[in-house]
Amino acid sequence: MYTLAVQRDFVAQHFLIGGDWGAENFWHSHPYRLELILEGDELDQHGYLVDIVHVERELDAIVAHYKDKTLNDLPEFAGLNPSIEHFTRIVCLRLNEAIPAPNIRALTVKIWENQVAWAAYRHER
Repeated sequence: MYTLAVQRDFVAQHFLIGGDWGAENFWHSHPYRLELILEGDELDQHGYLVDIVHVERELDAIVAHYKDKTLNDLPEFAGLNPSIEHFTRIVCLRLNEAIPAPNIRALTVKIWENQVAWAAYRHER
């Protein structure tokens, strides 16, 4: 199985809801790192798993959408606690739609909210 990964860094804000998580209940920023991992069994006719330039464009668009925003204010988080777990699922499913490469079998999105804490969501096609 081939694997390709691309990362982007950005800052966004949120505050957690629905429980008592101390300081996390108040508006604050995170230096997020987003990693997209693509997997597939076969390469295309050019010897690529996927067009990395296209993948980078899609990641840049995702980052532009979230950069310097408060996650709680965005429609995709309506009714959700803006945890990194929800964040990874939302981003993974959007990237799944945006990257139509037929030889991709699975996408994983990892999002770090600091240097030691991350969550991931994997979508199999």
